[in-house]
Amino acid sequence: MTSDSDLIKLYSQRILGLAADIPHRGRLEGAQASVRRRAPLCGSTVSVDLDVEDGRIVRFGQDVKACALGQASAALLGCNVIGRTRDEIETARDQLKAMLKDGAPPPGAPFEGYEVLEPARDYRNRHASIMLALEATAEAMAEAERAACA
Repeated sequence: MTSDSDLIKLYSQRILGLAADIPHRGRLEGAQASVRRRAPLCGSTVSVDLDVEDGRIVRFGQDVKACALGQASAALLGCNVIGRTRDEIETARDQLKAMLKDGAPPPGAPFEGYEVLEPARDYRNRHASIMLALEATAEAMAEAERAACA
């Protein structure tokens, strides 16, 4: 049974603050790549639009319809996404997944801040929502690379 103090820790003021102020919110017109991901268990969705130049994200937009934890995760991504490579995005995604599932440390530079989501480790039903923004961004970068090679 979840205690009230566990829920208070899970939905901390910092998480709620991040959720209320998501950088790069909104869709992009004429983006090189667009990906929509959905968490089947909770129904959260994230749509990501981006442009890539020289292997780095130069333009980014996200439409986030998720719980506060998914929104906080999208906000942390949005703070650091411009200028990132596919490898950096995939590394952050893999580190976040390991943090949630295996108790590994949170993603490192340039994606500091994800430690705020460590209390969600015990809430497996929230993991998919937390992962959506990074997963959609990694998928969109791969899509942009395929389009550039075509």
